[in-house]
Amino acid sequence: MIIAQPQSTTRINGAIKASQVRLIDGDGQQVGVFDTPTAMEMAQAQEVDLVEVAPDASPPVCRLMNYGKYRYDQEKRAKEARKKQHQVQLKTVRIETPNISDHELTYRLPHIREFIRQGNRVKVSVRFRGRQMAYQDRARELLNAMGIEVKDVAAVDQPPKMEGREMSLLLIPL
Repeated sequence: MIIAQPQSTTRINGAIKASQVRLIDGDGQQVGVFDTPTAMEMAQAQEVDLVEVAPDASPPVCRLMNYGKYRYDQEKRAKEARKKQHQVQLKTVRIETPNISDHELTYRLPHIREFIRQGNRVKVSVRFRGRQMAYQDRARELLNAMGIEVKDVAAVDQPPKMEGREMSLLLIPL
């Protein structure tokens, strides 16, 4: 059974260029060192593929197996690994004005804590409109106070900093 060369770097059957290969059977037992044409004949007799699993070894290690099943298992393992990874995201909490009420602050703090508990970075930003640019010191105090409020679960990665008409604070999980 000859399969066309796949797009991966794994060489199979006729694509194996080495003159000799170390052969492993389907049960994982080492058979020995054979010439490549002999190993190909053994694979055809068993109706499986000759798959090069360790091309850097001397001689290269090849295995007698069903290549389609091998590739399926590899893709399945890679998919499981990607599923278990956590993508760190940057969550943004926007405050509309530096003259925010205490109630609104206490309302937003649990959201920030939850984002950080999930392992995400949080950017807290205060937007300045029109003449509110005169209250930059009040916004800086507000952001510093927020950093202190969540210091048990987060660290300040970037202190309050102006970016255009917005002042922001960046928090990272501990």
